[in-house]
Amino acid sequence: MPLGKCGNNAMNMGFFKGKTVLITGHTGFKGTWLCKMLINAGANVVGYALDSPTKPSLFELLHLEHQMKSVIGDIRDLEHLKNAFREYHPEIVMHLAAQPIVRDSYKNPVYTYETNVIGTVNICECVRLNSCVKSFLNVTTDKVYHNNEWEWGYRENDPLDGYDPYSNSKSCSELVTHSYINSFFNEMDVAVSTARAGNVIGGGDFANDRIIPDCMRAAEKGETIIVRNPHSTRPYQHVLEPLAAYLMIVRKQYEDKRYAGFYNVGPDDCDCVTTGNLVDMFCKFWGEGQTWENRFLGGPHEANFLKLDCSKLKNVFGWQPRWHVEDAVRYTVEWAKDYLAGQNISKCMDEQIKEFLGGGENCV
Repeated sequence: MPLGKCGNNAMNMGFFKGKTVLITGHTGFKGTWLCKMLINAGANVVGYALDSPTKPSLFELLHLEHQMKSVIGDIRDLEHLKNAFREYHPEIVMHLAAQPIVRDSYKNPVYTYETNVIGTVNICECVRLNSCVKSFLNVTTDKVYHNNEWEWGYRENDPLDGYDPYSNSKSCSELVTHSYINSFFNEMDVAVSTARAGNVIGGGDFANDRIIPDCMRAAEKGETIIVRNPHSTRPYQHVLEPLAAYLMIVRKQYEDKRYAGFYNVGPDDCDCVTTGNLVDMFCKFWGEGQTWENRFLGGPHEANFLKLDCSKLKNVFGWQPRWHVEDAVRYTVEWAKDYLAGQNISKCMDEQIKEFLGGGENCV
């Protein structure tokens, strides 16, 4: 089915002005950046999530609860979620709520499956029951694929079978969405997609067991950065890259259901780098003689090599990544330096969003 290519600058952020967008997981790192983009675009943003998962919290630092409707609730609580849909009547739903840490999924697999699988059932059920929703996107992960650790990227039609509880639960989240599409959504006036994104970095990520936040914490204390697996290869990208792609998908499928589908969202091969390379970049941009050392600390299995083939996203939408991984690290360090110096981080984010969008307010 041929679709006209959109081009990388074709998505008008003005599309979202006045539209009600419900975001699950809005208090998290990616969710906060997404809320910021949509608030800036004039959308009526509704968030549904637990309290911010980290201290400090980017969501709390920005005081976004005063610029949007923030519903504090558990994605596993179907009745509470239904009430949010009844009250706000969202036109667009973007599902980001998850237990997202691989190592934490080994510590608490039941909670991980409940959140990532039953949570997806609940959001799909709310979409099924509310005809106001015209566009729904479930955000999963590049780790949904059965990982053979081969040198070429995974495509959307490759088998889904994540190894660890986090990755496997997100594979299940994909399958839940596929079932709801086949059983219900295909007969409804709603367009539904999933987006499988790679590792993201950016200002304001304070999570544990993520390499750039670990780098920032060590640098703040003047300590050597400890890297537990410097040879693992990952598709790193700035957080604005997948968020812009998500917004592009939900807009285009809102306008034309034929754009609905399953999409990989990741960087080009040149930006699939080892963790050691990534930390080298961080140290370069941080300066101050910052160093790191390789120290394997043991722990559960994590993939060593993983990358995505994003040909489908490029061919359908004419999409291309904007920032290379070095740009992503530079902008992340810029945010961190502003934060530690007590500067206006909201202004820093607005400037980075504007620069990412090409200097204007209307294009993605």
